Amino acid sequence: QVQLVESGGGLVQAGGSLRLSCAASRRTYDMGWFRQAPGKEREFVAAINWSGGRTYYADSVKGRFTISKDNAKNTLYLQMNSLKPEDTAVYHCAAKNSYSGTYYKDGDYDYWGQGTQVTVSS
Repeated sequence: QVQLVESGGGLVQAGGSLRLSCAASRRTYDMGWFRQAPGKEREFVAAINWSGGRTYYADSVKGRFTISKDNAKNTLYLQMNSLKPEDTAVYHCAAKNSYSGTYYKDGDYDYWGQGTQVTVSS
């Protein structure tokens, strides 16, 4: 199994920014970010293909978050700007072991990180 380790979470005031990182133990196929708030289902945030040339975003974060990756470092990033209290959640990075599946369904990803907490205060 591919190991994924997230970092960069923390506490920030509304309107602030955070940059999350996800270090993978080896090269993977498509990767994405999902989040889960207390009492809510896990939801899609953003995804990126292997080359980084195609990105996808949930409507709730479009224009505020940017997903990117550095293939030389096997690292995925999520730059989060203009954060809102509604963004508070545990953020997980995920990766596929093939080209199959969608980019937005968590069930289509094969490997998951342990998560990093993002808390946005009012």
